[in-house]
Amino acid sequence: MRYLHTMVRVKDLGRSLGFYCDLLGLKEVRRVENEKGRFTLVFLCAPADLERAARDQAPLVELTYNWDTEDYTGGRNFGHLAYRVDDIYGLCKKLMDGGVTINRPPRDGHMAFVRSPDGISVELLQEGGALPPAEPWVSMPNTGSW
Repeated sequence: MRYLHTMVRVKDLGRSLGFYCDLLGLKEVRRVENEKGRFTLVFLCAPADLERAARDQAPLVELTYNWDTEDYTGGRNFGHLAYRVDDIYGLCKKLMDGGVTINRPPRDGHMAFVRSPDGISVELLQEGGALPPAEPWVSMPNTGSW
């Protein structure tokens, strides 16, 4: 058995790609447009997984955009996606500057939670152990749910 991907339905593909690619830093590996089925699939991976994702088609996040839009609920019921990152403070700053709320700030220098535009919880974990606690993160309260 081998892990392939996690599928997340999105309501606004452009906005979701802005979050996952421009702000979070994932890379698009491939895209499938299905006119008959009226959907678009966009497969993304973490930068460090790019070679493996191209070779094995895994590990990936599949964004599914149904052309006939509907409102999706239950993002919290999904659980969360998790990514190990090189600089949790730098990425959280980039996300905040991009308008993303940091639901669980990286007060411990190790873990943070944010949400995608579709309400999917994304966990960020610092590579190689926690960074020393630093402001503004240490003083920042939790916001919303994750």
